[in-house]
Amino acid sequence: MALLADLQWRHAVKAYDPSKKVSKEDIDKIVEAARLAPTSSGLQPFKVILVENQEIKEKLSAGALNPECMQECSHVIVFAAWDRYTLERIDHIYDYTTDERGLPRGRFSSYTDKIKAIYLDQPAEENFAHAARQTYIALGLALAQAAELRVDTTPAEGFDNDMVDEVLQLREKGLRSVSLMYVGVADSNRDWLATMKKVRVPKDEFVIEIK
Repeated sequence: MALLADLQWRHAVKAYDPSKKVSKEDIDKIVEAARLAPTSSGLQPFKVILVENQEIKEKLSAGALNPECMQECSHVIVFAAWDRYTLERIDHIYDYTTDERGLPRGRFSSYTDKIKAIYLDQPAEENFAHAARQTYIALGLALAQAAELRVDTTPAEGFDNDMVDEVLQLREKGLRSVSLMYVGVADSNRDWLATMKKVRVPKDEFVIEIK
């Protein structure tokens, strides 16, 4: 029940106290939760960019729907997906996996040949869409870990992706931004959502049971 209590506690914070910072220990745990997220074929086709630098946050906020949150939060976590799958990227992940497990490289070649046949012939945009979906699993786990730590957060898609990509030079790294997560300490006087009831559709409307 602890996780459910954590999820009941969290909300999308609408204002942060710029004078307060989240500890490195807590940030590291939140990022680690994202790193441990499951991904399709174990490829982890994305990176997490952790932004604390105030000047960079100011530049990024120019394209945000809630610029004050980005400016005033402690850290911005950017989830950026691979722009496409490549033979080299797939082989790198599986070579690393076999090395870490003490297995010979190529141990999973029958499987990697299959996923290469699927992904490498797809258009880059289709590749990116698939990789981008993986980032949301990591975002969800990062939000849950933050809630367990009682660290305030805001997930965000309302931003100028092209601006974020340019400021962080993501395209040069073969990445494209997908979503953001603001992390910080809520300003209780300005965070208007904090006092409102948490609302989700009722279970009987949310769940379709097939018996």
